[in-house]
Order: sequence, then C-alpha cells, then structure tokens
Amino acid sequence: MDRLLSMELFVAVVEQGSFTAAAEAFGLSQPMVGKHIAALESRLGGKLLARTTRRQQLTELGRQYFQRSQSILAEIRAAEEGAAILQQTPRGVLRVNASVTFGSQRLAPALADFMAAYPDIALELTLSDALADLVADGFDALFRIGHLGDAGVVARPLRPYRMLMAASPAYLAARGEPRSPAELAAHECLGFSYWRKDDGWAQLAAAHGVSVGASRFQCNHGQALRELALAGAGIALQAEALLADDVAAGRLREVLPGCLPPPKPMHLLYLPDRQPPPRLRVFIDFILQRFGA
Repeated sequence: MDRLLSMELFVAVVEQGSFTAAAEAFGLSQPMVGKHIAALESRLGGKLLARTTRRQQLTELGRQYFQRSQSILAEIRAAEEGAAILQQTPRGVLRVNASVTFGSQRLAPALADFMAAYPDIALELTLSDALADLVADGFDALFRIGHLGDAGVVARPLRPYRMLMAASPAYLAARGEPRSPAELAAHECLGFSYWRKDDGWAQLAAAHGVSVGASRFQCNHGQALRELALAGAGIALQAEALLADDVAAGRLREVLPGCLPPPKPMHLLYLPDRQPPPRLRVFIDFILQRFGA
C-alpha cells in the first residue's frame, strides 16, 4: 500500500475523529481506510488506535506516530507550496471573508479588477457579520472591522471604517430633525443585532451622555436597515459605504454629522508565512493598494 496515503489517512482519522469522516474526506470506503491503518500497524509492529464500539483513542505508539506524521506531512505540503512559488504564476482558490456591508459595497466591485488581472485565481468570498476565524473556518484572508483580539496572525491596517447616520426626508418631516444627540431619545433609532453593548447607538449615547430612542426593529443585516430608513421607518446608523449614495442622491438626509461614533479600525488578516502562496501574496498587495491606510 501507498505509505504516504496510509499516513495521511491515519492523521485524518485522528483529526476528524472517525474512520467514516476520513473515508469521506479522501473519497474512499471505510473498509479501505481500515486496511490502510492495519497495514501501518503491521509495519510498525503495534497498535496505533485503541478502539471500542463507542470511541477510539491513541495508544502511546499512536501518539508518537501521529505527531511525527503531522510534521512530515507539513514538510511535504511546504515543499509542494515552495514548488508552486517557484513557478511564479498566481493560481488556485483563494478563500476570503468580509463583513456583509464592506464585502458587498466596496470589496466585491474591487475584486472584479483583481480577477481580471489574475485569471488563474478563483475566489470564494464569504460575507458574514459574525466573527470568523482564519484557521477554524479555513480562510486564506479575512477583513476585520474593530479592535483585534487575534494572536499569531498578521494584521495589515486598512482605511478606517466610517459610519453615517441618516433618515428619509419624509421621516424627518413627520418626526422633526434632531439638532443634538439628546433629541435622539424621541426617535426610532433602527437597531443592528451584531453591535456589542459598547458599539453603535450605545457608543454614541455614552459619548454624549444621552439616551437614544429604542427601536421596535432589530436586524442583523445593514441592507435591511437601509431599506427601512428609505421607507421612512426611522434613523439608520450604518457604514458610510452603505448610505453615502442615498445621501448624495437625496433619498436619505444625513443626521447629526458631527456627532458620529469615531471611525472603526479595519485590518486585513492572514497567517504568518515566510513564503506565502503567490495567489495570497498578490491579493495582499492588491488590497493594500486599493484599501490601504
């Protein structure tokens, strides 16, 4: 049997927790995975896994072999990646994560230019306002708005993420235009579900020592809040990227421009690597040129 494949299957069984998961990952049958593990154990002269009907765990031999196998496979991947680097042609799949508003309003249009410049790179862009993780979620790069808490990653600063507060002319005509933060207490301040307790309306209220009107509407998507503001349902506090065109066109009117929360820091995050894959290297250069601080 292929020793390298047997080693890869053993590591997959340990990391994924079962023969079934490893078999699915490699497109093999579960009995075939079992044969590979049995061949390893026969060659090594001992059991790698202690198996019961409910669970499996590594033997002492298995723990040592697993650690060495991980190191060997990592070296092989590094060698293969190094060979790809020598080709100097950026290619392959690049998985990127960004917030919904920045990703759809600013990043996606820019990526059209990136794809035109690098036709051999395929992009998988995931948009989510939930906090993503480079390793756990398998991303090559992600955009993080707000203060960083990630250790062991490279964080390249980008232009700050600015906010804007706006409402429709119809809403302001019916409810009056607030002239100070204190007057927001009498208004429908549309709520964004992903704000922390010290963010958004709460941050604005704390900065000015006032109360902000509680909205009957909460949503986890800025685009929906924009639509409600356009329909005259209240005041939206959202990214400048989302509301600026509506303000310029007169569909919305900016409210209290001098009282906004300060711009949020934004970074491009990726894992440290002395030789990043060409597709990631050119992506980093492109983003820093387009959105760099």
